[in-house]
Parts: sequence; C-alpha cells; structure tokens
Amino acid sequence: MTSRDSEELRVLHRSPEARHQAILAEAARLGIDEDFIATLVDRFYDRIRADTLLGPVFNRAIGDGWGPHLARMKDFWASVAMDAGRYDGRPVPAHLKVDGIEQAHFAHWLGLFRQTLEELTTNPATVAYFLSRAERIAQSLQWAIFGLPLTSHRAG
Repeated sequence: MTSRDSEELRVLHRSPEARHQAILAEAARLGIDEDFIATLVDRFYDRIRADTLLGPVFNRAIGDGWGPHLARMKDFWASVAMDAGRYDGRPVPAHLKVDGIEQAHFAHWLGLFRQTLEELTTNPATVAYFLSRAERIAQSLQWAIFGLPLTSHRAG
C-alpha cells in the first residue's frame, strides 16, 4: 500500500463533513477547481469525438445530446474529484445500453483521459488523483458489463 492509498483510507474513515473538507483541501492543493474540471471534460470529449475507435460509439450513444452530456460529465467529475454531490446518475445501466461497447474501449478511454490530463497539468499528483478514480470507475463499469477485471493501461 502506498502512502497515497493510506491517506485515501484515512479520509474514508472520517466523519462525512471532515471527509468532505479533506477532499476539498486535497483538490485545492492539486489545482483542481470547477474551471479545471470544465476544461478537462471539454478537451477530453473533443478528443473522444475525434477518436476513430471511441468516437463512433459515443456519437451513436449520445447523438445530438452532447451539451447535456458534457454538463452531466462536469457534474460527475466535480462530484468525484471535489465531493461536489451534484451527480445523481446511474452509470452502469447507462453503459449497459451502449451499442457496440467492447472491453478494449475502456483501456483506450483511460489512455485518452491520461493524455488530456497530462496536457492540462504538469503536476503528476493531479494526474494520479484523477487517474486513480478513473481507473476504479472503468474497472467497476467493465466488471458490470463484461464480468472481467480491467487490464491495466499503465506503461512499465
């Protein structure tokens, strides 16, 4: 267990308010705020839409609803990264309905997410903060859809 994992476990065992304040403080320390999340989501989904593997899957699933989808993803990532509490969706049922989703898409999605993060910040801790959460989310979705653990996308 890394020191980062130990800190995340300590945060989880605090009162809800103490946990919320600790998450806000960590996000602020890492330069994560509403503007950072908005830029991350916009640039990431621009990349997704242009991607030859993921673009067609997302465009089929979202169609003309990109504006509402981006707003929902900003709420989602603000809730994940800053404990904003604005997202109330159900990702598993939503992803189960996606036509053409494949296991390989998740590792590719994570790679594009990492690229976007690395373009937005030079702080490796900020990248790690988001990636650890994105990997858990991808693993959970992949498990729910395919019944398989996520294959790591990390380079050695």
